[in-house]
Amino acid sequence: MTSLLVSCSSRYKPASKALLPLRLSCNSLTSGSRHAIPLLQVTRNKGQLACGCIDGLLGVSALALSTGAHAQTVQLEEIVVTSPSPIAQSGQTTGENVPWWATSQSIPVAPSFSSVSVVTPQQALSRGAASLGDTLSTTPGVSSTSFSPVASRPVIRGLGGFRVRTQEDGIGSGDMANLGEDHAVTIDPLMSGQVEVIRGPGTLRYGSQAIGGVVSANNGRIPTFVPANGIAFQARGGLNSVSNGKDGAVLLDAGGGNFALHLDAFKRSAGDYRIPGGVQENSSYSSQGQSLGGSYIFNDGFVGLSYQSMAMTYFIPGIESARVKNHIDLRQSKWSSRGEWRLREGGIDTIKYWLGYTAYKHLEIDGVGAAAEVGSTFRNREFESRAEISHLPVNTALGELRGAVGLQWGRRDLSVGGADEQLLAPARAQNVAAFVFEELQVTSALRAQGAVRAERTDINGTGARFPASFLPPPNDPTTFPVSRDFVPVSASAGLLYDLPYEMVARVTAQHVERAPDPIELFYKGPHDTPRTFEIGDPTMTLERANSLELGLKRGRGDTRFDASIFYTKFDNFIFKNFTGVRCGDDFASCGTPGATFDQIIYSQRDAKFVGGELQVEHDVAKVWNGVWGVEAQYDFVRATFTDGSFVPKIPPHRLGGGIFYRDPNWIARVNLLHAFAQHNLGAFETPTAGYNLLNAELSYTTTVPTGSLPMEVSLGLKGENLLNDDIRFHQSYKKDEVLQPGRNIRVFSSVKF
Repeated sequence: MTSLLVSCSSRYKPASKALLPLRLSCNSLTSGSRHAIPLLQVTRNKGQLACGCIDGLLGVSALALSTGAHAQTVQLEEIVVTSPSPIAQSGQTTGENVPWWATSQSIPVAPSFSSVSVVTPQQALSRGAASLGDTLSTTPGVSSTSFSPVASRPVIRGLGGFRVRTQEDGIGSGDMANLGEDHAVTIDPLMSGQVEVIRGPGTLRYGSQAIGGVVSANNGRIPTFVPANGIAFQARGGLNSVSNGKDGAVLLDAGGGNFALHLDAFKRSAGDYRIPGGVQENSSYSSQGQSLGGSYIFNDGFVGLSYQSMAMTYFIPGIESARVKNHIDLRQSKWSSRGEWRLREGGIDTIKYWLGYTAYKHLEIDGVGAAAEVGSTFRNREFESRAEISHLPVNTALGELRGAVGLQWGRRDLSVGGADEQLLAPARAQNVAAFVFEELQVTSALRAQGAVRAERTDINGTGARFPASFLPPPNDPTTFPVSRDFVPVSASAGLLYDLPYEMVARVTAQHVERAPDPIELFYKGPHDTPRTFEIGDPTMTLERANSLELGLKRGRGDTRFDASIFYTKFDNFIFKNFTGVRCGDDFASCGTPGATFDQIIYSQRDAKFVGGELQVEHDVAKVWNGVWGVEAQYDFVRATFTDGSFVPKIPPHRLGGGIFYRDPNWIARVNLLHAFAQHNLGAFETPTAGYNLLNAELSYTTTVPTGSLPMEVSLGLKGENLLNDDIRFHQSYKKDEVLQPGRNIRVFSSVKF
């Protein structure tokens, strides 16, 4: 059975011999939430179709395609989006099967109180980016910091850093990417599975730190089902011309009876990438990782455990960074556990839990080989746990009520050691939280949702007191122990209303409070790789945000669209305040001639953010075996302080459009994204010119009959930045020194059975 989207995994299958219809989705799923966009329905006793890749894959794919196997006819069903809500839905799917051309690969079909965008595994494979930020950077409302090809963190509606949570299978990534744009997110796009970007009320499920949004990867490393044929395998990978890059991964799922096993591994490497007129020096990288997971599966749920490790070395582009061969050497290991019990009695629907432990370390190094000198060492050890209990539907006078309650606990122990002193003395942040989600079906067309979260955060560390001018003398700040506790309380409410022509309107309001991070409170000194001298403020208070969002969506039909506008008012907004002063390796050097580190003070001011996103697809006509159509997108954010000055590092307006063709085997697309020049500048920022990003893609998927385990093969070609334009991202701290990659041709493929 062939697939338009090549990366899937089946729903939970009980440990029995019955041949049951399997619904395919881009993440392994039990009977959890069903916010969905179409994929395929297959009535074949078939196991997991998950992501992976191997060296030599392109040759295997070409050989399989040359067999001339005929494509199978497919029907679309649903991709199930699970991250926004803990509440299991019933009857909220797309309904009857619809023609495959009547749905989108990126606009969710089912209504959601949160604004959700989805990147499928096939889309991530075709883009070939080495970071989550670059993988998502053309998604409406999402951009990236793009510090290097590996260190590129998502920016959602102008918010990044500590306000955007990255997670995999419900557990935080456990890295230190949120405290520095030069730090990589330790979720590789090759192995991320389906990636969901959640904005709005759904973020309360994961904590007040996710005030900007959540980027959730669903990689299935803890199996939730036994493969129907006892084994499922996939290999995937590609080659990039712009950096002579290559990437590959393999994934294996196997099992029998009540036990399932998962294995995966990946590796990628690239040299310095080419830019218009030359090469961006010091931009090479290499990374690799592997994982092992297993589960015990029973008729009403599962319990599982996984271990994963990652290692990467990546160089940082930029004038001074290239001169000293600045690079980061990163290591991480992670244990995770997850389980679910579908009780369905005593008023309880489902009980779920997540546990995670992460050990992380990276070195920021100048020079290579014998000349290497470690400038700073970052360490993080993190525990995280969450439990959720959803109750069975309750009929009330106002309508059917569904809901869930949850508890979350976490602890982080982190430190940053410099070459001569502690830049962040050992600090601990510990939090415990409780949250409630409830959804009410008021009428057949009207639904309401409410959520409340209360937490307590305790932070212990070492603060520093600097002179008011942030210039010496004295040459050294006064340090003192600090113990702070915060009680953030957040709440949200939303309405969904079904309109004619299968449109759904939504309105959501939320109040969110966020405690400062230990980095924002306690950091004091040079950050070698971004070349900043950062100073925290141990007296910071809670950051508060009040937001209102309106949305309108049509998820299927000849014309599909998703539109949102939002307004957010921040009290005590925390930001990196550039002072215009330059420092060296210590505070005594601040303000002296020849210093090269930009001084940054973590500060708080009131601010407001206004913006919106629009994504439209229209099928023009049927042609050949499929349909062709046009697409368009637009997004913008305007962020100002109360005095009218601009918040720094805000992405510009972007407008894009293109044409596409798709049928059960072929996908073709040409798209142009224009970013306007950014002249709304924060303190000490410089203007950024606009750019045009022209991309094109052609891919083919077919099924090769091989007996009881038919093999599905996909092969594709993608061109990126085909105009070879000079591209600089305003939100990048090195945008005046670093260009984005020039023209690139990528060949990619996947094989699975």
